[in-house]
Amino acid sequence: MKVKEIRELSDEELKSREEELRERIFRARFRKSLGEIDAVKDIRRHKKELARVLTIRRERMKG
Repeated sequence: MKVKEIRELSDEELKSREEELRERIFRARFRKSLGEIDAVKDIRRHKKELARVLTIRRERMKG
């Protein structure tokens, strides 16, 4: 998701997106341990999106 799309989500949607991304990272790490090469790419992509979601949630908490 792009930053603009993430900013359009409600607080509840951000929370659920965070939980979903954490689950995806967990599963990708498991796949990586089994030797799948594509899992590394997925982990990086999901971690970046999770960071975006967390940043926007923090911005909303402050402001």
